[in-house]
Amino acid sequence: MNYNFNWGVVADAMPTLLGGLGLTLQIAVITITISMVLAVPLTMARMARIEVIRWAAQAYIEVFRCTPLLVQLFWIFYALPALTGITLPGYVSAVIALSANLTAFMAEAYRSGFQAVPVEQVEAGRMLQLSHLQQLRHIILPQALRQQLPVILSLNISLFKDTALVSTIAVADLMFVANTVSAQSYRSLEVFTVAALMYFAIAFPVSLITSHIEARMQRAAGHGPAAKKLFLTRLVPGMKPVAA
Repeated sequence: MNYNFNWGVVADAMPTLLGGLGLTLQIAVITITISMVLAVPLTMARMARIEVIRWAAQAYIEVFRCTPLLVQLFWIFYALPALTGITLPGYVSAVIALSANLTAFMAEAYRSGFQAVPVEQVEAGRMLQLSHLQQLRHIILPQALRQQLPVILSLNISLFKDTALVSTIAVADLMFVANTVSAQSYRSLEVFTVAALMYFAIAFPVSLITSHIEARMQRAAGHGPAAKKLFLTRLVPGMKPVAA
């Protein structure tokens, strides 16, 4: 191997790369916040008794789950202005596309959690004369979020990684900045390696937290391996969890 590494290029570009990472995190946080809120009414619509509302919600979910996120991003950035006559900045288009996509996946996670809430507790809420909104706020939503927390965190990790796609519409996120620095310095190996490590440094700890929460939930349910053993399986290749 005759390649001569030059990490000085990365050191010089580190402030720019960190700025791109900051924008990536900003987009991710905004998108996750919007999606977690919008997924609640979408879930309620998906479970509605009125067929028109239920089928409309399901159609929305299936469209965004079954088409590539990159296509959705391009459609909102390039095609939507042709229909509306309104040109959206790349940043706004990115947030809209990512939020619309994540909301569809989040709604399905919520629906699974809603359906897992014991019917007896919902009936108890009715006996206490709680309104539908109060039942949702005090009984259904807290339990659904708690039960589906590992799934929600996994979706958020995937969303964080998918933010790299916004570089295709000239949003100056980490991937866009890394590509620019690479083109200017001709040091693709060093630049993209550091960019990958930045993504990894954010996503991997959250992934471990997700596994730990899932292990604790399994342990609390009285089945599955101990939390510590399941946690170690994420770190040691080939290690299989052993039931307690």
